[in-house]
Amino acid sequence: MLLNHLKLAFRRLTSAKGYSAINLLGLSIGIVCCLLLFQYVSRETSYDNFNTNADRIVRLRMDVFGNGILEQQSAAVYPAVGAALKKEFPEIQDYCRLMAAHVFLANPDRNTVTSETKGYYADPSFLRMFTFHFAEGDPATALDGPYKIVISEDMAHKYFGTEDPVGKRLTVSGQPTYYPIWKHGQTESFEITGVFHNYPGNAHLAISYLISYPTFVDLVRKAAPPRSTTWDAESSWNWYDMYTYLQLESATSTAHLEAQLPAFADRYLNNKPDYKKQQQRNEFHLIPLKDIHLYSHSVEEAEANGDAKTVYFLFIIAILIIVIAWINYTNLATARSLERSREVGVRKVLGATRGHLIRQFLLESLLMNGLALLLAIVLTYILAPLFSRLAGEELPAGLQLSGTWLTNFLVLFSAGALLSGLYPAFILSGYRPAVVLRGLFKNSSSGIGLRKALIVGQFTASILLIGGTIIVYQQVSYMRNQQLGINIRQTLVLHGAGSVGDSSYAGAYQSFRNDLLRVQGVKSVTASSEVMGREIAFGDGLHLDGTKSGNYIAYYMLVDYDFIPAYGLHLLAGRNFSQQFRRDSKGVLLNEQAIKTLGFTSPEKALNQYVWALDDSCQIIGVVADYHQEGLQKTINPMVFRLSPDVRDYYSLKLETADYPRTVAAISKIWSNHFPGDPYNYFFLDNFFNLQYKADQQFGKVFGLFVFLAIFIACFGLLGLSAYNVVQRTKEIGIRKVLGASVRQLLYILSRDFVTLVLVAIVVATPLTWWLMDRWLQDFAYRIHIEWWVFVMAGVLAVAIAILTVMVQAWKTAVANPVKSLRTE
Repeated sequence: MLLNHLKLAFRRLTSAKGYSAINLLGLSIGIVCCLLLFQYVSRETSYDNFNTNADRIVRLRMDVFGNGILEQQSAAVYPAVGAALKKEFPEIQDYCRLMAAHVFLANPDRNTVTSETKGYYADPSFLRMFTFHFAEGDPATALDGPYKIVISEDMAHKYFGTEDPVGKRLTVSGQPTYYPIWKHGQTESFEITGVFHNYPGNAHLAISYLISYPTFVDLVRKAAPPRSTTWDAESSWNWYDMYTYLQLESATSTAHLEAQLPAFADRYLNNKPDYKKQQQRNEFHLIPLKDIHLYSHSVEEAEANGDAKTVYFLFIIAILIIVIAWINYTNLATARSLERSREVGVRKVLGATRGHLIRQFLLESLLMNGLALLLAIVLTYILAPLFSRLAGEELPAGLQLSGTWLTNFLVLFSAGALLSGLYPAFILSGYRPAVVLRGLFKNSSSGIGLRKALIVGQFTASILLIGGTIIVYQQVSYMRNQQLGINIRQTLVLHGAGSVGDSSYAGAYQSFRNDLLRVQGVKSVTASSEVMGREIAFGDGLHLDGTKSGNYIAYYMLVDYDFIPAYGLHLLAGRNFSQQFRRDSKGVLLNEQAIKTLGFTSPEKALNQYVWALDDSCQIIGVVADYHQEGLQKTINPMVFRLSPDVRDYYSLKLETADYPRTVAAISKIWSNHFPGDPYNYFFLDNFFNLQYKADQQFGKVFGLFVFLAIFIACFGLLGLSAYNVVQRTKEIGIRKVLGASVRQLLYILSRDFVTLVLVAIVVATPLTWWLMDRWLQDFAYRIHIEWWVFVMAGVLAVAIAILTVMVQAWKTAVANPVKSLRTE
């Protein structure tokens, strides 16, 4: 029986080639879209799952409050927190700390020095808590003791080729920052104690090397000011730049521990006299390891994380597209009821039961879906690399879904394939043979209401996607074109020199700067601790001097005398730093947000007032207009500029030239002459700044592509549906034409029902689109307002698409010879 049903199903598919082609193409495109998007979602939701203890590891987050207002959420905490928590709470099995380790590395036997940023100072316990697979060395002891480093296989090949690196040494010098870690010109020798297999890409940490935390402790001890308690890498409760992870007894311990953290924070921090006087309060919270990539967007994140809303949006699009494809199949199957009614009648007369017919029609549906799935799998393997580049993610080649998402897809596909065939099967198998064979059955009224509802649902989804695409494009365009309040155009940024010691740096930099200014096209040179497009990680307290109350978090940037004019920052009051004023070393410039936070009602009233900043009493000598240090996804924070003529983290060169290659080559030569021990690394600031919008741009591209495909599938189904509608009304059209109906009137008659359904879809889709996209826009500190014309444009496009699709078939019948039409039965 099954074999007979299969033969009949194949015969039906091959006899109705046009119908089969429309269904096969529509279904396969829908499945391809679903598979690709599921693969993306699977990747985004798989972060850190490879860790054996992933369900029991959490990371601490610290919320900083000033005067009862949340000022900062930090992914980093104090170095002393982990040990204190482990001591007090038995459910904590282990803890580890990480501190970003940006260093210059070199093989002593080679002359090349490379800047490395994908590494951390790590407690030995990190290798116990997190899953690392070592190719060489012992992970149990690899990070015990100072001046030890473990590296990835890629780094081993980079620095040592085919040699065994274990036991060899790397020359290491740090990139000096405000934090007392590395002195300028300081160089150390680290022993390589292990080589690990490359760390997976689906981790919230990008790790190419790990340096033992005892190394960090010793470096800080050497570089920190004498008797300093702030800069203590083991027991400080002031310096918060360490990521701290806890391994709990079980996943259920998280809620119990979270409930006890407020009392813990009070004991160690909030009940201190200084905290109470300054109206400051800290809170600790836990975030599960698996949630960090999609749900954590705090200050000082280790890497740029993903966004859960984006993932959910793309998941919804995947479902919508494949559902649209199944709607096409259901619509076309029920619309062809007249064509198949005689077949049903004959087979029932010959003894077929309704159950036999239902099984036959269901098998046809499953066969069509199965063939579409096979074609979709082939297309997915072909298109996966292109989609990976479009999405900006290193997705697995071919078709690779995790176990959960593969199960989700198979359940969805099975349910969709079954349901899309179930309704037509019941409709077609229910015809009465006596009525059909006597010719009394002329058209199928069964399922008309459902078909209309499905068309409305299909175009509701299409309009939602069109409107969403327009809004995504508007938001990205708004962010890219908004005035930043600062001039970043034609700015070449060099990573600062670190190999020159403090005693000789001033002369070396001045000579370097003078040589740069002689290069044709170099307009100005300035040095700073940060540049635009980078998060300022250095946040510290700021309050009016003498009050010891009302402490706020501000973000500090160290600059030289030329920074303000070079970047075109607008002074609202006061003046810039000047060499004519010796006391400017104890002067500060504040932005508008900072003076508002301090309670000043105007920039002028803040001038010459004193604030406590970086453990020093400083006079406000100027106020600069707010500008966007980071992308428009984030708010403008209170900022403090302090003079530091010897700052060397970044050199910004303003250029006035169109011949960038020649200028960059000339600058490279000057760099090599002055700082031969430092790598020459540079970037153009406008490109670097716009990288912050890369994720949103990629989302817009992916969104737009799949919107196009969804509309294409919907049009494909509408094309097939309108074709059957035209065939069924061929004689009616002939009669109308004989009676004098014009081609325009006939086109109107054939398309009005479809257009009416699209108009209903517009009414349904408009509020739904506004609600969904408004939720998406809530993640942006600076966002567009959704305009009414977006919905008008989406609706007009949908109507135009529907009319053009229907007209393809309607035009043929409208201009046909009515004599031929009237002969049609």
